[in-house]
Formats: sequence, structure tokens, C-alpha cells
Amino acid sequence: MRGKVVAVTFIYATCTDTCPVLTAKLAALGTRMGKDFGTQVAFIAITIDPERDTPDVLRSYAQAHGASGAGWAFLTGTPAEIKGVAQRYGVFARKTDRGDVDHTFLTSLVDRDGALRVQYMGVRFDPDEMLRDLRSLLREGGR
Repeated sequence: MRGKVVAVTFIYATCTDTCPVLTAKLAALGTRMGKDFGTQVAFIAITIDPERDTPDVLRSYAQAHGASGAGWAFLTGTPAEIKGVAQRYGVFARKTDRGDVDHTFLTSLVDRDGALRVQYMGVRFDPDEMLRDLRSLLREGGR
């Protein structure tokens, strides 16, 4: 994704609470980005439940929440890989006794050079602010 402005977030497909809200919010932002979404801006959602979230499960989740197509990537990996990536972004995750995954709701913006620039905590962030930040990062590179 080098050369693009990227929003990175962490979700899991069986979440019935905050993850779908966050995904829908990002999907709406992608639409608002217009022609830049997919060409200059990408959204990456990384599962924090890799044991259950296979590529097919993530594909279904993406389609169900309007987050499929150009500009989107839903990623999984081994539990160790996911834990390592999550830690690098400052995301904590642990399984509950019920099978849910408690995790930090953090969305990070990464600039075209791969530098972490902005982080939004939770799902109540202002989408207009994130849109301004995305456009600002696009203007920086002038590519």
C-alpha cells in the first residue's frame, strides 16, 4: 500500500456491537472520498480473531457492511502475526469467556511514506474530521 494514504483498523466478524458500526462509518467515508478512494486512499481492517475469521468469513462480513471493492482490504494471519501487528499499532485484544473479543477500538491513518500520523479512539470520532485529515495527507504528497 506504499504510495497511498491508509486507514488501519481492527475488527472481528462475529462482533455484534462496535465493529459493524465502525465498518459502516468507514464505508461511508470511502464513498465520500470519491475517485480518490481505492486509487489514493485505502482502508485496511485487520481481524483480531484469526482463528474464526477466515478470508471467506471476512469477505462475507465486508459485503454485509458495504465495505467491499476497490479501496478495501480485510486481512487475517496467524494469531502470532495478528498479535504483533496489533501491538505495533497500540491495540490490545483478549478473548472473553463468552467468545467475544475485547479490544481497543483504534483507527490509524498512515501517510504515503508509511508513517503513522493520526489515531482516532473508538467509533464516536467525527467523520468530517477524518475526511479532512485524509484529504490533508493526500495534499502533502502531491502525487
